Amino acid sequence: MTYSIKEIFYTLQGEGAQAGSPAVFCRFAGCNLWSGLERDRAKAQCSFCDTDFVKTDGLNGGQFSTAQELAQKCHSIWGGDTSENMLIVLTGGEPMLQVDGPLISALKKQGFRIAIESNGTLVVPREIDWICISPKADVPLVQTSGDELKLVYPQQENSPKQFEKLDFSHFFLQPLDIQQDQQLDNDRQGDHTTAAIDYCLKHPKWKLSLQTHKVTGIP
Repeated sequence: MTYSIKEIFYTLQGEGAQAGSPAVFCRFAGCNLWSGLERDRAKAQCSFCDTDFVKTDGLNGGQFSTAQELAQKCHSIWGGDTSENMLIVLTGGEPMLQVDGPLISALKKQGFRIAIESNGTLVVPREIDWICISPKADVPLVQTSGDELKLVYPQQENSPKQFEKLDFSHFFLQPLDIQQDQQLDNDRQGDHTTAAIDYCLKHPKWKLSLQTHKVTGIP
């Protein structure tokens, strides 16, 4: 299998339960809910994505012909001490369009603990150490268990209550970034954060997730 990778970089995880953790981010090209092209955004099943996952022209991106080749490249990007704390985050786009058993095995042989950020429309192998699912409106949720459920809030068609009984250890609300929805005024950004804070205060099952990488200016 050939793996199409947009970019690979070393940074700190910016959001969710592992925020602040050093990690290699491996961003897979392509998604099953949006082409990634602005002309298609309005009609996409997920219209508020803030990530460029089109083509393979990002930092350290490209086509990797084997799982071993990609795993070795990811290992070469790790910038910290080599230890049991080596974390890789498989993200996208939608990584589960490409992630398979050979890649999981190759990454583990390189010493990585593997986390994935997925929209939940495809089954995620339990061999992955940390499963983070971000459900999207009007899209069937196939992966209903994992470590972390992170819901962009608000979404008109997605109420937090409909996910509360799923088998996840952590439940996060992440305020909708105004840059993710070009149809909204800039004044609405603060409203989204306030609404997410208010919901978490009233429903303690949910925690607030902020995109700290955007605040700090790291990748």
